Amino acid sequence: MDSVASSESAEPRRRRRSTAAIRESLRELSIQLSLLNHQVGSRLALKDVDLDCLDLINRHGPLSPSALGRLAGLHPATLTGILDRLQKHGWIARERDTTDRRAVVLRPLRERNAEILQLYSGMNGAMEEICSGYSEAELALLADFLDRTAAAGRTATDELAGG
Repeated sequence: MDSVASSESAEPRRRRRSTAAIRESLRELSIQLSLLNHQVGSRLALKDVDLDCLDLINRHGPLSPSALGRLAGLHPATLTGILDRLQKHGWIARERDTTDRRAVVLRPLRERNAEILQLYSGMNGAMEEICSGYSEAELALLADFLDRTAAAGRTATDELAGG
């Protein structure tokens, strides 16, 4: 009887340890990606926040400066400086919105994307190699986990920004 009770209490402990290990791995991943992004930004003469905004514009653009500000969680005055730098160095264009001539949209200038892709090629190659060791079902599970984790991060960020 004692061995049954002891194995039942061991399961929650193992689960807590596994969950803690995942959280710790995500923290380490966050740090490593931050360091990688900092190195990429340094090579391109972009601040970390500039690179983040450029990525958001590339992924979601064209979009308005206010939409970018909401996505990035940045104050309009801060965003203006970032957009000035990105435009000055040929990463984005500010254009009149075709539906509202008073509004401006931010459009990525994709001519320079090869520079960014080259700097991330080491990580992208490593990711391809890592993913090749997983089945399609495992990759789907990992993608779902990461999507849900990113959504949780957005929710936590929004809650902190709002309160």
